[in-house]
Amino acid sequence: MDGTILVADDDRTIRTVLTQALTRAGCKVHATSSLVTLMRWVEEGKGDLVISDVIMPDGNGLEALPRIAELRPGLPVIVISAQNTIMTAIQAAEAEAFDYLPKPFDLPDLMKRAAKALEVKRRANPAPSTAKAPSETVQEDLPLVGRTPAMQTLYRLVARVMNTDLPVLITGESGTGKSLIARAIHDFSDRRSLPFVVVSASDLATMEGPATVISRAKNGSILFDEVGDLDEDAQARIVRMLDSFTDNAPRIMATSQADLGAKMENGAFRQDLFYRLGGVTISVPSLRERVDDIPLLADFFLGKAERDGMAARRFTNEALELVRAYSWPGNVRQLENTIRRLIVTAPEEEITRTEVELVLGNQPAMEPLQGGGEGEKLSSSVAKHLRRYFDLHGGVLPSPGLYQRILKEVEGPLIEIALDSVGGNQAKCADLLGINRNTLRKKINDLDIQVTRRRKLM
Repeated sequence: MDGTILVADDDRTIRTVLTQALTRAGCKVHATSSLVTLMRWVEEGKGDLVISDVIMPDGNGLEALPRIAELRPGLPVIVISAQNTIMTAIQAAEAEAFDYLPKPFDLPDLMKRAAKALEVKRRANPAPSTAKAPSETVQEDLPLVGRTPAMQTLYRLVARVMNTDLPVLITGESGTGKSLIARAIHDFSDRRSLPFVVVSASDLATMEGPATVISRAKNGSILFDEVGDLDEDAQARIVRMLDSFTDNAPRIMATSQADLGAKMENGAFRQDLFYRLGGVTISVPSLRERVDDIPLLADFFLGKAERDGMAARRFTNEALELVRAYSWPGNVRQLENTIRRLIVTAPEEEITRTEVELVLGNQPAMEPLQGGGEGEKLSSSVAKHLRRYFDLHGGVLPSPGLYQRILKEVEGPLIEIALDSVGGNQAKCADLLGINRNTLRKKINDLDIQVTRRRKLM
């Protein structure tokens, strides 16, 4: 790797580390803590690559990008930032940064990107950006916050597809923010001034529904929310609608918490629609897959609530540890609702672990109950099992007493697992299940469940 690299960051340690690493790689490095100095170097014609922080003592690195492009067309800029939100990635993309990396960054990764930036020549005369800066209000209302690799990958993908015409399929569990991703793609794209239309099953219930949707959307964006839940008729109408599109058609997006590939294989989702919607697939990670982002999100929601007029609150370290350890089956939506409840119920400025335990004790502490590999709920899986049970009887009814036999099949594993989770403590198990202790003892005897007391390691 060879070339002259301009490094601008107000953190002395980062400047030193980058200078040493880039010098060892064969580059010449000029490093500064001042945006003014960086701009002077650029204006003087120095440098083959810029690596710049966003927040500097004397300016904003992102806001300087259009001026750098004007002074030195084709000079690549890598933006590094501790502002780990989707907005930073989007603003960097809009300002035509060569690349964007969150802090703390992986040094070998940055070195690879720097080498690529030196090798790849940018467009000779980039068109000046006409994109409007996102408003502060939108940034505050967009809880797409995170510094984990999964979220940073998502941010960069959103920034890349934002101004394309490719259809986008956004997948993820309930409460992860799929609709927010779709809204962000629209609001920060070239279509931002045009309508954003969310389509539900009722909008497609009649033959005229698709035409009405197109009329409302004009050339903006159409979002099919939870498209996997639509029936066959609605799916067929979407296919016909998409086939009728000509130039200047609306941007198409869809969300789904179901595995559309599995539904397609099982005949529950049209193959032609699946391939029409899947131009780009964006998978939104669950909170369980980005645990390190939970404290960031908690701070975000505390601040948002305070701006909404609620009391100022903060978590004790012990309380935040418990929030971080919880599985959050309802994901970001459940986290926000829980924090708002804690803000209201906590008597002091600091939210304690005991208060968190009290609130979380009334919520599910497990992942969404699923089965069958298609993302269906437990009830759907049980229904499928029971239908198969009836079918196996070849048209003859099962023997009488079915209700109690089925309950026994469900109660047995439930009580055994609950007992195991509390180390065999029947008092705790009864409280966990929400039943009387005598009732629990009777069920243990009736179901012939072996109880072993042991110390539970937490």
